[in-house]
Amino acid sequence: MANRGGFSSRIGFIVAAAGSAVGLGNIWKFPYEVGQNGGAMFLLVYLICTFLICFPIMIGEIAIGRRAQKDAYGSYKSIGGKRWGMLGLFGILCGIMILSFYNVVAGWAFGYFLEISFGNLLQSDDFRSFFGGYVSDIWDNLIFSVCFMIITAFIVVKGVSGGIERASKILMPMLYVILLGLIVYSLTLDNAIEGIKFYLLPDISKLNLETIYSALGQAFFSLSLGMGALITYGSYIDKKQNIVSSAAMISIMDVSVAFLAGLLIFPLVFSQGQTPSEGPGLVFVALPGVFNAMGPVIGKIVGGGFFLLLCFAALTSTISLLEVPVAYLVDEKKLPRKAVVWLLAVFIFVVGLPSMLSQGAVDAFSSLDFYGGKSFLDFVSEVFSDISLPLGGCLMSIFIAIKWKTNNLSAEISEGNEGYKGSFMEKAINLILVYIAPILLGLIFINTVLDKFFGISII
Repeated sequence: MANRGGFSSRIGFIVAAAGSAVGLGNIWKFPYEVGQNGGAMFLLVYLICTFLICFPIMIGEIAIGRRAQKDAYGSYKSIGGKRWGMLGLFGILCGIMILSFYNVVAGWAFGYFLEISFGNLLQSDDFRSFFGGYVSDIWDNLIFSVCFMIITAFIVVKGVSGGIERASKILMPMLYVILLGLIVYSLTLDNAIEGIKFYLLPDISKLNLETIYSALGQAFFSLSLGMGALITYGSYIDKKQNIVSSAAMISIMDVSVAFLAGLLIFPLVFSQGQTPSEGPGLVFVALPGVFNAMGPVIGKIVGGGFFLLLCFAALTSTISLLEVPVAYLVDEKKLPRKAVVWLLAVFIFVVGLPSMLSQGAVDAFSSLDFYGGKSFLDFVSEVFSDISLPLGGCLMSIFIAIKWKTNNLSAEISEGNEGYKGSFMEKAINLILVYIAPILLGLIFINTVLDKFFGISII
């Protein structure tokens, strides 16, 4: 533990792990998923999925990491043998590929922050065309993505407590301050109450299998499960920490940011008569129109603040995504952290170039014949996020059920939590990890594969 470094305190771990979970999935993806899937009913199902299904999976991942005190590969290998170590390598690969496109989208957010702050974006009269032109511009994308990767690497190279923990303790409070400040303003706008009704008053007629499926997938994605990030972070904590209460705090912080993002965005959208079902373009297409309608001064302040918020959220996640492969190379290959961080940063940036060029800059990457004409970024995002993360979570649950065994999981969780063994919480977590999670996540995996590659849906 001493040689690897670790979090200096329980709050440091919670804030860092919450930062890993909080990201573009909370502020960019969550609102448009809500808008497309029935508003408040989606929110309600999302909350249920987070605490009934994803919370136990998070506990399992943290427990595996703390038990082994190693990276994702080393943790699975030391507990289950070399064959199970491949599951850790799978998670590491997912982290690398997710970061490769995530950094591109983070670069868009950083660029939009600058474009709004200097007034260039708000001079446009067609925000859809502006976005299309912006993401297809090679040089702007290159510069902003490079900047974002450098900032990420600079933090990770400082180590667990000196870099990741310290940055998270600054970024997360700032994220909440900006978010709450923007919410206060949004609630003062005309017609904001209609946005609140859409977001907070469930309509039971909107409940269907597609809503449940989308909500569980969103909950799983937003908590950074299935790719070894929380196993890695869990390996940096000591045996005195209460894993259950720490996981509860991480889940609450993650959910609160997603909830507050909706509380901000829907009053803004409804105040200007925009449609909440805009989809992925909600943040980059619909919201700039909202900011533009606020006037040149207020629009700059509110719009700039929003995209700065998006940058902070993205950065807390890119840090954890980079740490996953860094921990592997430092632990397993005994390589120096500084060299590993910068080499990986360069490598992952290069891997992300096709995603960057797939938004209109290069036709070969913008429309993949083998993937239904979708872009390379869509391909990487859907394969390594939508498909691979549920598979990783499913296999992690199976690992606990048939290899590590629930009695060993309970023994690990009991350290730092004396009342855990024999409790209702223990029975519920074991039930979900052994029976419910593998089935539900397995169904999500199968359905997503069939949907993305064959256009067939079983849900």
